[in-house]
Amino acid sequence: MGKKIYTGRYTTENDQDVVVFIIGMRINKRLAVRKWGPVFTAMPGMIKELYENQEELGFLSMESYFGLRTTIMVQYWRSTEDLLAYAKEKKHLTAWQNFNKKVGENDAVGFYHETYQIKAGSYESVYRNMPLFGMGNAKKHIPITAQHNSARKRLQGVKVN
Repeated sequence: MGKKIYTGRYTTENDQDVVVFIIGMRINKRLAVRKWGPVFTAMPGMIKELYENQEELGFLSMESYFGLRTTIMVQYWRSTEDLLAYAKEKKHLTAWQNFNKKVGENDAVGFYHETYQIKAGSYESVYRNMPLFGMGNAKKHIPITAQHNSARKRLQGVKVN
């Protein structure tokens, strides 16, 4: 069975800061599986850890995409401090050290990440006939009403008590 579809228009509360962290890899040499394989297989364990310890770690949610050569994961975090603290946690630190040891300067695989600190009231979202997704999965998912029926109104602040 697929994910529940929320019929209609929805948005999210935007009354708190949020951090969006984009991370991924690019396979530059498809046949060099020994080089990019360890990078690819390190992530599932960390994702499991994040979901099992969400509140403690400050991890809110994530979405993943896989292309022919490039993967991308969009993660939502409560704060930059939480994200940076996780980067020093054992599972992540071990994976990062292994990546640097095995891959080093080899160009068979590329790796990237971007971090965006987004202040409360400076983001908005719309989801129509969608399952919980993106920020709508990370923050409180609420029906759109006349109070926040336009992007301008949503950017002025959305808070539901």
